[in-house]
Amino acid sequence: MSWMQIFRDRLKTAQEAVADIGDGATVYFGSGCGVPHTLIQALADRGEELTDVEVIHHLTLGDAPYLAPEMKGHFRLNDCFVGANTREAVNEGRADYIPVHLHEMARLFRRKVLPLDTALIIVSPPDEHGFCSFGIEVGVTKPAALSADHIVAEVNRKMPRTLGDSFIHVSKIDAFVEVDCDLDEFRPAPPTAVEKQIGAHIATLIEDRACLQLGLGSIPNAVLDYLDDRKDLGIHTEMFTEALPGLIERGVVTGEAKNVHPGKAVAGFVMGTREVYDFAHDNALLEFHPTDYVNHPLHIAANDHMVAVNSAIQVDLTGQVCADSIGERIYSGFGGQADFIRGAAMSKGGLPIIALPSMTSDGEISRIVPSLDHGAGVVVTRADVHVVVTEYGIAHLLGRNVRQRAEALISIAHPDSRENLLEAAHRRGVFGRLYPGMG
Repeated sequence: MSWMQIFRDRLKTAQEAVADIGDGATVYFGSGCGVPHTLIQALADRGEELTDVEVIHHLTLGDAPYLAPEMKGHFRLNDCFVGANTREAVNEGRADYIPVHLHEMARLFRRKVLPLDTALIIVSPPDEHGFCSFGIEVGVTKPAALSADHIVAEVNRKMPRTLGDSFIHVSKIDAFVEVDCDLDEFRPAPPTAVEKQIGAHIATLIEDRACLQLGLGSIPNAVLDYLDDRKDLGIHTEMFTEALPGLIERGVVTGEAKNVHPGKAVAGFVMGTREVYDFAHDNALLEFHPTDYVNHPLHIAANDHMVAVNSAIQVDLTGQVCADSIGERIYSGFGGQADFIRGAAMSKGGLPIIALPSMTSDGEISRIVPSLDHGAGVVVTRADVHVVVTEYGIAHLLGRNVRQRAEALISIAHPDSRENLLEAAHRRGVFGRLYPGMG
């Protein structure tokens, strides 16, 4: 049977495609900007007739109708990276959070630690050989789909065809639903003056021929504004962002110095706008792979001069990094932060960087703290942290003892916070003597 006949035979409405999902099923939803909203809504419309359906995903955008309070008992989410649309449900106990390194997520599916009955995904229309691309969300979604017993796919004409290890043949998909609707888009807020200062500091640490990973948020993107005079930069990153096409088009990023995939920008997924989706479409300069490849620390380390830039919520005076919670309240997730911090540290000439403003956005609370807030999670351990950057400068922590770390971190804290941090460090026993002016 030809692939075209298979495709036609398996075409269904959204309601027909999710009709076989029953009580107690475990269902994966495509993540990032690749969320199959038509299928999810069709399943949510059946919510009152279903019991104990487990949903698993990693950071989704848009509406989450399966988390409405009236869906309690019908759906239960296991979220691997909490976003704005799931945060309230997780912190109210109506949904759960799984702390997991992004490079390990495929293993959870493949080894049936998280067995999947059905995967609901989005793919591009099939090419002339019957292959659909996972498009802008390859990283988690491809291994999840291939580990599920059944795959139901929205075929969206607006999903770009991305290249790399990013394809699935129509024969592997059990049901297709044709849609023609806009994909979710993600545009971070423009960097603030403080974030621009941080970006400028970080840029001084990035040399020609470095290979970059940039995490989620405004600070990593702010770095890119200061790199136009660099040469032959490379990209190996979990997330391909809105700011990267410009650097490629201006010739700043060539990838020619990379040890692995030279001449290619490698990523797991795209989070951006329609413009960056169009840039990624059928673009041989880009390769997308599952995150067990992109995010594996050994694969990251295979590129020399790997520079990883990631944000934090708090850093304590010993260098511990909290990035997934505000005290006991879950805010986001591990994602690939520890993957890239460790991979960059193992890279020849590599540099892992943690960046954060010195104060909260209201200017009231220092984000360099004596100790992490009660209940706050450690995403990156103190032994893994090499460099911390705020708008006040760069603190080098690698090889430094606890006293030296505290001194370095206090020096890049907000000036209004430094006296309190010094006093707290003394009380903690970090310093063996009182500092002048401390009484």
